[in-house]
Amino acid sequence: MKIACIGAGPAGLYFSILMKLRDPGTEITIFERNPAGVTHGWGVVFWDDLVADLRANDPVSANTILDASFCWIDQVVEVKGGSPARGGGTGYGIGRQTLLDILRRRATDLGVAIRYEHEITGPSQVPDADVVVAADGVGSHLRRLHEDTFEPHIEPGRNKYVWLGTSRVFEAFTFGLVPTEAGWIWFHAYGYSPTMSTFIVECSPQTWQGLGFDRMPGDESLRALEHLFADYLGGHRLLSQSGTEEPLPWLNFRNLTNRKWHAGNVVLLGDAAHTAHFSIGSGTRLAMQDAIALADSLHRTKSIPAALAAYESERQFAMLRPQREARLSAAWFENIARYATLDGPQLFALLLDRRSRLIPHVPPRLYYALHRAKRIPLVRMLYRWAAMGVEQVSGLPRRLLHS
Repeated sequence: MKIACIGAGPAGLYFSILMKLRDPGTEITIFERNPAGVTHGWGVVFWDDLVADLRANDPVSANTILDASFCWIDQVVEVKGGSPARGGGTGYGIGRQTLLDILRRRATDLGVAIRYEHEITGPSQVPDADVVVAADGVGSHLRRLHEDTFEPHIEPGRNKYVWLGTSRVFEAFTFGLVPTEAGWIWFHAYGYSPTMSTFIVECSPQTWQGLGFDRMPGDESLRALEHLFADYLGGHRLLSQSGTEEPLPWLNFRNLTNRKWHAGNVVLLGDAAHTAHFSIGSGTRLAMQDAIALADSLHRTKSIPAALAAYESERQFAMLRPQREARLSAAWFENIARYATLDGPQLFALLLDRRSRLIPHVPPRLYYALHRAKRIPLVRMLYRWAAMGVEQVSGLPRRLLHS
C-alpha cells in the first residue's frame, strides 16, 4: 500500500508509525508545509488514558514520550484576592516540539519519508497514493478540495484566547481568575518541562476590547497581561511566538465537525476531522486515538473503501461525547461571570462539573447544594436526567431552573 499523509503533526506522525509497525512494507510519505523544527504552541497536556493507548500500540515511542514529559500533580483554582481551592488529580505536559521530534525520529527510523516545506493547496499537488490522509489541521486545504463531500461545519466560540508560555513552572494544573474594570480575565496553566509552562489566557470579547488588547502591539500586551497576573507569575515573564510589534495572536476557538470523514481515497485525521475546546485538554489524545483507529482499520480490512468507512463510523461515534463535553466546558467559561463570585470550594466544584448539562440551568449555589447532596436518591435522579439532556429535567419547577 502507498500512503501520502498531509501534515506532520502528532496525528500524522503517529499514524505513520503505527502503519509501519503493522505493515512494514507500506510506503508512507509525509508532506509538511512548515520547515523542520517549526511549530506553533508551547506545551500540550495529556492524561493516563492516552499513556495506556501509547503503551499498547508502540511501547518504544511511549517510553520516550513519558521520559520527556513533566508530571504535574493537583488542580488549583484561585480568584485574585481569595484562597486557592485544590482538588487532586495528575496529568502530563510535554513541549509540542519535543513531542514532534520524538515522533519524527521514530517514524524515520521505521522508514517513513518526510518532506518539509511542501504545501498542498490544489488538486494537482495531491500526491498519487492508494490512501491520502488529511492531517493538516482545522484549516485543512485538503478538506476544502472535497468540501461538498465532507460538509464541514465550523462554529466559532465567543471568547478570545491566546496561547502563551512562561518560565514560571506551574506544578499543578492552575486556573487563575482576575476581575478588571472591563470584566473577568483568566488563565489555564500547566508545566510541560522543568523550566517552562503553557499559559493560555482567555476572556470575553467585551473584556478583550475593554482592556485594549484589540489594538495593543505584542510587547505591550504581554506587559499588560504580566501586570494583571502578577500575583500568579511571581516575577516571571510571559512569552509569545509572534513578533513584538504585531498584535498577539488572539483567536476564537473553532468548533469543527464534518458529516463525512472520507471522500474517495482521502480521509480526515485529527483537527482536520474534528476539534474539541482546549479547556477539556483532550486535543492531542483524540488526534492520536484517530491515528490508532485508522491504522487498525487499514491493517485489518483488505478493502480500502471499507476500511475508511469503518474508521469513519468508529471515530465519529467516539467523538460524540468529548465534543459534547467540550461544548459544555467552553460555554461554562463563556459564562464565567455567573460563577466567579462563588467561594473557592464552590467555584472549584462547579469548575470540575462544567461538562454537566444541568449546570447552565440551575442557579450556581443551588447546583453546589445538589452537588453536595448526590447521595440523596432524588438528586442522583437529577444527575441521571442531566446526563440524558437538559430537556429531561423540564419537569422541575421553573423557579429552580431559572438562572
